[in-house]
Order: sequence, then structure tokens, then C-alpha cells
Amino acid sequence: MSATIQTTRPDVKPAFSLGLQLLKLRTFIALFVVVVFFGLAAPNFASAANVILISKQVAINAILSLGMTFVIITGGIDLSIGSIVGLSGMMAGGLILHGFDTHLGYTIYFNVVETCLITLVLGVLIGAINGWLITKLNVAPFIATLGMLYVARGAALLSSNGDTFSNLVGRKEFGNQGFPFLGEGTILGLPVAIWMMIGLGLVAAYVAVRTPLGRYIYAVGGNERAAGLSGIRVNHVKMVVYMFSGFCAAVVGLVITSQLVAAQPATGETFELTAIAAVVLGGTSMSGGRGTIGGTIIGAFVIGILSEGLVMMGVSTFWQIVVKGLVIILAVVVDQAQRKLQARAVLRQVAKAG
Repeated sequence: MSATIQTTRPDVKPAFSLGLQLLKLRTFIALFVVVVFFGLAAPNFASAANVILISKQVAINAILSLGMTFVIITGGIDLSIGSIVGLSGMMAGGLILHGFDTHLGYTIYFNVVETCLITLVLGVLIGAINGWLITKLNVAPFIATLGMLYVARGAALLSSNGDTFSNLVGRKEFGNQGFPFLGEGTILGLPVAIWMMIGLGLVAAYVAVRTPLGRYIYAVGGNERAAGLSGIRVNHVKMVVYMFSGFCAAVVGLVITSQLVAAQPATGETFELTAIAAVVLGGTSMSGGRGTIGGTIIGAFVIGILSEGLVMMGVSTFWQIVVKGLVIILAVVVDQAQRKLQARAVLRQVAKAG
């Protein structure tokens, strides 16, 4: 008969704190406040058509923010996603309009599915380069992705000498018609972009909560050194999250290009800031180790509703930028307050437990 010796201390449960609970629910509270406020202040704000329109616009930022969420949870940042959006759109537009010139006397035209796959591979490849710079060359994430921001934007401009690829409806003889469906088509009454947001969001949430990779991502962000010592392949985890971030950016590039039926090299400028705002507002800590996919999507809705509501109320674009900046600052301040309250609650309980 073997004896079991308890080597760990009993779990210390933090005492209930109303302030801490409210801080944890801040994203839901913010969503409730903006919905009620603009529902009362702006006519037709809560109409079904407007809700679908807002959700369609939010889907772009939400998809982009999914990748950014994992990156920030690992303690990193990806400033290149806006430029990847622009370059991906130019890649898709160029392939549909001009095909791929082999320089052997003939041109290859891809159908829409192949064009989308090539564009997604481009996004993943750029994300892999970001991850390689950060993990193999030890370049700080801020610097590596800032450099990639300029590289990708410059490549987007070079691809057309700054011009726009327009009228991307495809041609029957090339077998590449149907591209606009991605941005303007509907399935069961909802735009395709919304379905893509739902699908990618569910996959990302499942990975974060149910898979070893999700646990590794949180572990790397919580304490990278400890994660490495416990056997987690930290560099592989970082590579994966930056590749996923590039993938999400490429998806957004395809959706926007399809919606506009045109590819513009300037598309996606400052998108990275809006994505970061959604992630932070959704409760993800900029110091890493903490955050949820659901929180990010709600944060994207808060920003989207805020933007649309201000437009419907006739607020100028300049004031909209000011309001978004204040929201980001407030979100970070609230996050810091939550961290302090949590630390104090744990210390109090440890002191009581002896």
C-alpha cells in the first residue's frame, strides 16, 4: 500500500471583488454602452439592414485581429499586416487582370480559387519571414514587422507602378470570373465576409482553448524562458502565430479587393492600428500571456459600432480618429488597473492562508 504525500499548498481562491469583476467584463459593458447610446442617438441605427452592414464592415477588422491576438498573446506585435493586406490585394488583382507572365512567350491565367490560394500562400510566406527574423535573427518584433511594413507596401506600389487594378470581374475565356462574390456575395442572407469571420473565429477559438498549440501560445507569452525550459519549442510557436497573422491579412486583402472589384496599393494603411485597438479593447494584455478570441471579436464590434455610429451622427472624420485614440488609451489604462487589482487580491488571499 503506497502513501501519497501532498507537496503542493491548497489552492488559494481570490476573494470576490466587484470592481475586478466589472473590469473583467469591460468589453461587454463597452459593447452594451455603444449599442444603447447610438441606438438612442442615431435614427435607423438598430435596423436589420444597418446591423448587417456594420457586421460586414466589422468582419474585416475582426479577421485581421484574430492573427494579431495570437501574436500579442506571445508578447509580440505585427505592424506589417496592413501592408500585407495591400500587397495581397495587388497580387490577386494582378493575377486576375494580367495572369502570370512566364517570360517564355505565354501567360498563365488562374481561376478564382487558385488565385485566392496563391494570395493566401503569399500572406503566410510574409508571416514566415517575420517569424524567421524574430526567432532566428533575434530582431525585435516591433522592428522586424515595421521593416516588413515598408517592404510589403513598396512591393505593392512596384507591382503596378502605383496604379490601380480595376474592373476585376475576370474574363470568361480565362476562366477567372466570380471573384466579386467573395466580397459582395451572400450565403443564407449574410455576406460571405461575415461567414468567414465566424468560421475563422471558431477555428481560432478552438485552437486557443482546446489544442496544445493554444496552451503553448499562452505559455510563451506568460513566461518565454519557463516555456522553453519545459520543452515547448518557442521559436516554432512564434513562427506559427506570425504565419497565421499573415494568413489573416491575406484573407482581408482578398475580401477588400473583391468588395471594391479593384486593387489599390494603398489599401490597408493604418489597419494594423485598428486591429491592435480591437485586440487590446477585447482584453488581451499587451505584455502577453492573456487574452481571448471572443474578447477580440467583441472589441472589433465595439470599434466598428463606434465608427459607424459617429458617421451616422455626422461627427467629422478627424474627431473619429481622436475618439478611437482615446478608446485605445482607456483600454490600456483599464487593463493595467485590472492587473493591479488581481495582484492585490492574490496577495491578500495568500496572506490570509498564512
